Amino acid sequence: MTSFTLPDLAPSRLLQSLPIPSFSKFIQFTEPKLPFAFRKKMAEQLLNYLFKEQLQDDEFYFLEGQQLGLEVRDLGIQVAFTCEFEKLVVLPAQQPDAWIRGDSADFIKMASQDVDPDTLFFQRKLVIEGNTELGLAIKNLMDSVDWSEMPAVFQRSIQLAQRSTT
Repeated sequence: MTSFTLPDLAPSRLLQSLPIPSFSKFIQFTEPKLPFAFRKKMAEQLLNYLFKEQLQDDEFYFLEGQQLGLEVRDLGIQVAFTCEFEKLVVLPAQQPDAWIRGDSADFIKMASQDVDPDTLFFQRKLVIEGNTELGLAIKNLMDSVDWSEMPAVFQRSIQLAQRSTT
């Protein structure tokens, strides 16, 4: 009698075998369709959760009364941030004091600690424009963050985004 082996359908192996949806295509499709108020609320909750410790330690003090624009060029996303009463606030990017511009893959490399932020800036993959002092202050703060201490869901999201951009 011939033996028959069933494929390994363990959940982790099954998930790994599935194709990874394109991160950029998903964002490009959904981002313009969501109302700004919804995106603002989601982004503020996420940012204030992720940077809770830095906000409590008043490490975002330099952002109070100023706006930092973030542009993810390949996704067509522009947004601005400020800090009010130890909370990060998301604003439409109309005329921020400084811009940090780059492509999603480079921001993901920075968050996953695959590439040092200074390297990305020196290679001109991330660019600071406008009030460079403000831009450098946020770059230095992001450089000092221990991304490995971020919540597991954040780390898994970065890994998934990284897999979908390669």
